[in-house]
Amino acid sequence: MKTNSARRTAVLALALAGAGLIAAGDFYATRGASGHSSCAAMGATAQRLKPLAIGEVAAMNILDGSTPAPDLVFFADGGTPKRLADFKGKTVLVNLWATWCIPCRQEMPALDKLDGRLGSPKFQVVAINIDQRNPDKPRAFLEEVGVKHLAYYYDQSVNVFRDLKASVQVEGLPVSMLVGTEGCALGVINGPADWASADAAALIKAAVSR
Repeated sequence: MKTNSARRTAVLALALAGAGLIAAGDFYATRGASGHSSCAAMGATAQRLKPLAIGEVAAMNILDGSTPAPDLVFFADGGTPKRLADFKGKTVLVNLWATWCIPCRQEMPALDKLDGRLGSPKFQVVAINIDQRNPDKPRAFLEEVGVKHLAYYYDQSVNVFRDLKASVQVEGLPVSMLVGTEGCALGVINGPADWASADAAALIKAAVSR
């Protein structure tokens, strides 16, 4: 028969375990069925963005904010595994690129400028390289074009492209997805954009402010 002390210990352990499950599950639940409450609350943000998808970012397809973004798995420089869920609490512009993609190469300096100007604890550009050979090539390219602000992320398996394509409409490279603080897809743009433009800055600032 358990003593009162043992019972209290058991109850405390269960409470802590339950709290851990809730804390871990709260964000990942937004990656379940479409329409989860955390994403449904992003509808107002999506509506605010629609009039700003103009000019240099006119190709941005603004979603209704109720769709969870896929929890993409990739790697940081040095091989550290990363997930899109690691960026919870930030508005994130996810960009998939490759050195063999000419429009991607042209777009990287502009993405770097965007991250340099607006990057903060509230916003980050997450550019993921999907070259499958010679991992030194994309690093050399970024250095060659003077990228200073973008962190280097990569996925040689190309699973990030497949996972993104399974979730939203993707036509090829480059492709960028705007993700809200709760992991909800706010918009997708197929093809390059001038991310260093005033149009892009206005769109990102509106996505970040809540």
